[in-house]
Amino acid sequence: MAKAVLLTLATLSSGTLAQVAPTPDAASDPGAPSITVTATRVPTPIDQVASSVTVLDKAAIDATQDIGISELLLRTPGISISRNGGYGTDTTLRLRGAEGDQTVIVLDGVKLTDPASPDGAFNLGNLLTGDAQRVEILRGPQSTLWGSQAIGGVVNIVTALPTRPLEGSFDIEGGSRDTVDARAGVGGKDGRVTWRLAGEAFTTDGISALDTRFGGQERDGYTNRTATGRVEIALTDDISADLRGYYARGRTDLDGFDPVTFAPVDTAEYETNRQLLGYAGLNADLFGGRLRNRIGYSYTDTKRNNFDPSQTTGAQTTFHATGSTQRIDYQGTLAIIEGWNAVFGVEHEHSRFRSISPQFQIDPDQGSASLTDEYVQVNGELVQGLTLTGGVRHDHYTSYGGRFLFSGGAAWKLPTGTILRASYGEGFKAPSLYQLYSQYGNPTLKPAKSTGWEAGVEQHLWAERITLSAAYFERRTRQQIIFNSCDFVSADPLCLTPGTGVPRFGYYLNLARAVAHGVELTGSVKATDRLTLDGNYSWTMAEDRSPGATHGNWLPRRPREEANGSVSYRWPLDISTTVAVRWAGHSFDDTANLTRLAGYTLVDLRAEVPVAGRFTLFARAENLLDKHYETAFQFGSLGRSVYGGVRARL
Repeated sequence: MAKAVLLTLATLSSGTLAQVAPTPDAASDPGAPSITVTATRVPTPIDQVASSVTVLDKAAIDATQDIGISELLLRTPGISISRNGGYGTDTTLRLRGAEGDQTVIVLDGVKLTDPASPDGAFNLGNLLTGDAQRVEILRGPQSTLWGSQAIGGVVNIVTALPTRPLEGSFDIEGGSRDTVDARAGVGGKDGRVTWRLAGEAFTTDGISALDTRFGGQERDGYTNRTATGRVEIALTDDISADLRGYYARGRTDLDGFDPVTFAPVDTAEYETNRQLLGYAGLNADLFGGRLRNRIGYSYTDTKRNNFDPSQTTGAQTTFHATGSTQRIDYQGTLAIIEGWNAVFGVEHEHSRFRSISPQFQIDPDQGSASLTDEYVQVNGELVQGLTLTGGVRHDHYTSYGGRFLFSGGAAWKLPTGTILRASYGEGFKAPSLYQLYSQYGNPTLKPAKSTGWEAGVEQHLWAERITLSAAYFERRTRQQIIFNSCDFVSADPLCLTPGTGVPRFGYYLNLARAVAHGVELTGSVKATDRLTLDGNYSWTMAEDRSPGATHGNWLPRRPREEANGSVSYRWPLDISTTVAVRWAGHSFDDTANLTRLAGYTLVDLRAEVPVAGRFTLFARAENLLDKHYETAFQFGSLGRSVYGGVRARL
């Protein structure tokens, strides 16, 4: 690949060498003045992105006043979330009806994973808004650039970088259930060094994880401590170094099950969750920025422990798991000719896990795997306003060998303020380490595969005061991994624990198939300088197409219809108020579609007013009508909640 790049450069005329390639980094330019998308792994103008995308800048994040990333995402099209109780409990995101483990979460350019979780998915319950400067949601299969898990799409979170010699920020708020959330950050840009350090402390008495309608009485609290940091050092005009870090530690009270009846009950059990991310990178620009290079090393580590203080014999630890991933990657971008760029790279990843339930296991489940991949994507303007994109990726996994993935798309910006988009993408989800090597593992598993396409239109009117968009998508997924139950008289050889011949409760198997298609509508109207209306509607049909009794059923915990709407008004004295409404149709909690989760409507009220220039007082009421609802059967949800606080940008 390097030889091909150098040969291309050598044959290009000197007249085209003035063109500069984009920066190869999904965490670059978090505060760029123009709307760019870095979830494409290079900064790309939003009107040149072939897939549907939503970009939330710092102003939008502040305006929602949301504490968690999951609540923020829930306001955007095509996303549903299920949560096993209040803040901090297990939270699953589903993008365009995909499984919870089929969306990539990226923080400052590094994929967030938990190799020790059963499906390898990252739990969003501990991810707070913290120091997020922008959040991007890129919909549709994105595996060409992001590899495994990017079947539903990519959520890219970029933290703040300062632009002045010294600047800071803090937010502090409190409210219902003795909730307190405090965030602060400080940083500066001085000469060749740009740095930022930030931290957050959150605590709440919470609600009962077990729904009160099923006997939940005690409050299950949650605490979280988070720290983030970024340093960029310009060693020379063309060489720079990056250091990034993220640390979070949470404690979540849980509810469990009666050991005799298996009915859910209040318990004193709790979980601790520690997440660590580190990144070190070196960037080098060659040929006047025509070829940009980045080589980086990242490390993620997650440790989870469950405790039961009621245990009178033996240790109180009921579960322990650790999972880590090391990744070395090279990424380059090349300005080929005027208007055409290429992004390409090589990645090597090694993951390992270890987990044990001491009450039921003597030996821990453990295993490791490696993945090496190469990718290249080219995009450019064919004619004025028409941008084409095409890419290919090759992955080689230690457990199942290699495969190729392809993608392509177009975005056409017309003089009428219309943007047309169309894209096709292939995706895959590698088996998790737990699915391969645990006591229920099956080392012969293959990756789930998907193909998807979408077409959409976006229209800007009235000098950008009105923006309307519509998109239609389809996706087919096969070889999805399910848990196949066994009885103790089964003749199936996989119902025996490998290497022991001891019967087991079941094993993982490539069997499931699923289809999803739907429509996403969004609109924004700035009716006057004071009045703004926003809304989106999603219709997502996600169905089980596996052979057997569940064929044609709704996939669990995915409402077919969802909508968000808000009306914001800025009063005299710069007092701003917003009424926001979220509506979700009914869904089912199980694959058999026997347990129905009713639809619901939630109303929020937000207000803020600037004070003394850089300070803002804010308040909000969430679930103002105190609506009872469930996103997961028998688990509680937050009722009416009132919060208030102060925000400063210094």
